[in-house]
This record gives sequence, structure tokens and C-alpha cells, in this order.
Amino acid sequence: MSHGYRELCADKPDSELSYPFGNETAVYKVNGKMFAAIGTDEAGVDRITLKCEPERAEVLVGEHAHIVPGYHMNKRHWVTVYLNDTIPRPLLEDLIDDSYLLVRGKRKKVASTA
Repeated sequence: MSHGYRELCADKPDSELSYPFGNETAVYKVNGKMFAAIGTDEAGVDRITLKCEPERAEVLVGEHAHIVPGYHMNKRHWVTVYLNDTIPRPLLEDLIDDSYLLVRGKRKKVASTA
């Protein structure tokens, strides 16, 4: 099943695709920092790992059986979404947007000379 999640990640401004963990895991970065990792579990189910505010992550994990603490990531700041028919597209789009914005916002600020 395709939610178009790869396209949602690729279409973000300044998004860069890489494969630092091998061909099995697509990593999308902005400003050199990962905002999404897409892979497949042992059963062949696609999953996407996204940065998330800790409070929201806790709620999402509690409300959705197919959203779990981040796979191989900091469990408070990342969630893994198993991509199946139970995840509504608007929720997935929102989670990708939030992850991108959280990571993009961590740019170093240039000191003002004014």
C-alpha cells in the first residue's frame, strides 16, 4: 500500500535523500539532520520513523496500535508509524510536516550585526 509518504518527504524544501544504513532504509534530511527514515519490518510492512514532540508522541502511541516509540531512536522524541490501512492520510501528512519542521527549526542562528 502506498500513502505517497516518500513523495511527502521528498517534496519538502531542501529535503535530501540518502541511504546511510544501506539500501533498505531511505533517510530524508533537512539541513543535514534526519527528519524521516523509511524501511520495512521483518514481516514486509513499511514503516516510517519521524521526530515528534514528546507529549504528542506519548498520546499517539497510546491511541494508535500502529504507532510505536521510535525504532532504533530516542523513544521520547521519535515515533515509528507502521504504514497500513489504519493510519489516516491526514494524520500521516501532519506527522511528516511536524517532523520536518522540528528538525528544520534546529538550524544554527546567525548572529546579528545590527
